[in-house]
Amino acid sequence: MRVITGKARGIQLKTPDGMLTRPTTDRVKEALFSIINFDIPMADVLDLFGGTGQLGIEALSRGAKSAVFVDQRDDACRLIRENLRRTKLEQDAKVVRSDYLDYLKRCREKFGIIFLDPPYAEVFLENALKCITEIDILQSGGIIVTERPLGKELPWEFEGYTRSKDYKYGKVLLTIYRKD
Repeated sequence: MRVITGKARGIQLKTPDGMLTRPTTDRVKEALFSIINFDIPMADVLDLFGGTGQLGIEALSRGAKSAVFVDQRDDACRLIRENLRRTKLEQDAKVVRSDYLDYLKRCREKFGIIFLDPPYAEVFLENALKCITEIDILQSGGIIVTERPLGKELPWEFEGYTRSKDYKYGKVLLTIYRKD
């Protein structure tokens, strides 16, 4: 797993041992970032299910202004911090150890991009989408980027948001919601 382009291009990111974290494949990550490329410069980013930190780190490498990484596991937070040090992007980042819903409920920041790539087998994605659209932490014109397995459906409509088509890459679907 590596940073694809930008300031940290080519730097290898550490991956976790075991199966608790499922990093996004390079193929899916390349496709995702080509879809949102023009939304990245100077964006404030939230990587809500941080894992390895690779989505937020890629955004920082490509010119995002800042990134907040949230994960409930201590080992994941340590890994994100290590990957930020490796890429020399830690000055623009904050790592928060928290349950995603607890973080969202107390969040007072606004973001231009929110990455949602939670564990596939759970209902975290649906719950996070519902909460984010209710608490208004996305800037006007901002985007929510979701990754999910083929066959997992998402709502088509949230008031004040427009949903993109699904982008299919093997067994993975990417969907983007843009705040109107």
